[in-house]
Amino acid sequence: MDTVFIIMAVVVFLALAFDFINGFHDTANAIATSVSTRALKPRVAILLAAVMNFIGALSFTGVAKMIGGGIADPTTLQHGEEIVIAALLGAIIWNLITWWFGIPSSSSHALIGGLSGAVIASAGLGAINGSGFSDIIKALIFSPIIAFVVGYLLMSLLKLIFAKSSPHQINKGFRTGQIMTAAFQAFTHGTNDAQKAMGIITFALVSAGLQDNMDVPLWVKLSAATAMALGTSVGGWKIIKTMGTKIFKIEPINGFAADLGAASVILTATMLHFPVSTTHTITSSLLGVGSAKRFSGVKWGMAGRIIISWVITIPISMGLAALIYMIIDWLFL
Repeated sequence: MDTVFIIMAVVVFLALAFDFINGFHDTANAIATSVSTRALKPRVAILLAAVMNFIGALSFTGVAKMIGGGIADPTTLQHGEEIVIAALLGAIIWNLITWWFGIPSSSSHALIGGLSGAVIASAGLGAINGSGFSDIIKALIFSPIIAFVVGYLLMSLLKLIFAKSSPHQINKGFRTGQIMTAAFQAFTHGTNDAQKAMGIITFALVSAGLQDNMDVPLWVKLSAATAMALGTSVGGWKIIKTMGTKIFKIEPINGFAADLGAASVILTATMLHFPVSTTHTITSSLLGVGSAKRFSGVKWGMAGRIIISWVITIPISMGLAALIYMIIDWLFL
């Protein structure tokens, strides 16, 4: 029993470390547009995002249950805690690599790829829950497409409504609006992303026989929400620079439309219990808005680099986690 609690302590530490890294990795996505248009000062934006992430993280648990039981059944796996350790290490390593290079890759893809790779390394391909895994992948694929379309339509509608208005007045009004949309976006980030760590801790608890269902304990909710809020408070300036300046020149009306479109898609996914990539959703919404503003003004070379990182994240994190599990298996199991 002492060994079980030691292993669980490692799981919880790594899950909260993942949430902390997710906070500073993905905070940039929530506040990049409001910082780049000077609607919010960086320190104020980060504080706002940290508070709203915390509130959002405590508001829902459906995504946590999907992560915890959708990919594999923890009650049927041997060495479930070790699987989770390998999954988290693989996801953390990839998150840190992409953060270092300022690439807004997906923490969600990294975690889902890591968990899948570790499960396959431990119990084979048959241990993967085909229907649940398929639903998660569909949500991850379609959410950026939907966000692109929503961002494009919102920007097109705003252009139509304010076609004859003074650009100065438009910018002034939408800078104020961006404060609300940045808060909304940070809230929805918390509702979806923080639940992923909650789900994987609960997965380990069930696998270890410490609880018999996928209900998320209160202490898990509070610790995951706190870790994400603390990570958010650190910020991610390299990714803010990429999101805020390297895709296209953002004005307040563009930032408002991109934030509102992305947050609406993320919240809808949360209500449906689907884990989605906030990074992909926000970036796609931004690309949709940029395309509606002026298609040729979008820096598609940078967009292409981002998309490549999306495509390779799941297989790389799967491979990392599988390799780490095999090392754990060789050393300890």
